[in-house]
Amino acid sequence: MFGAMCAVIAALTLGVSAGRGGPRLLELVTAVFFVAVTIAGMVVGAEDRDWMDSYATTLSSGVLAAMSLGSLAFVPFTAQYAPESAPQQDWEKPAFHRTNWVLTLMWALVFALIAVLGYVAVKAPSTTGWTKAVIPVVVIVGAIGMTQIYPTRARESARPS
Repeated sequence: MFGAMCAVIAALTLGVSAGRGGPRLLELVTAVFFVAVTIAGMVVGAEDRDWMDSYATTLSSGVLAAMSLGSLAFVPFTAQYAPESAPQQDWEKPAFHRTNWVLTLMWALVFALIAVLGYVAVKAPSTTGWTKAVIPVVVIVGAIGMTQIYPTRARESARPS
């Protein structure tokens, strides 16, 4: 049931994002992931779902890490959000593309770290407070800060003196 509710929330998010130039890769992957998890949960049955509950953090963060890394081969997923905060004249500049490549790589590493921490939490339950709460929150807050600060600094350093 939880997965179905998440799928509805993801679908609503996609609907809202359609008004902003269409759904973005992150939103599409999230919606597909929740639908897949919901279907998998219905197929395996209640008694076989323990592994899904145990590895939820590893699965979800692993999918986001793979999506982020995969997007580097085409268009970094952060580039779909950047036009909201970057001046339009910067969108085609190499510094803009490099900034989004760096930020997407950073988020890929954040998601991968959280996936590994989720795995560690399953294998060493005494670490759960740190591996599923403290460290992920600190890393995500740092990544949000980097996402806010880095584009401005990159733009300033790319400008001729």
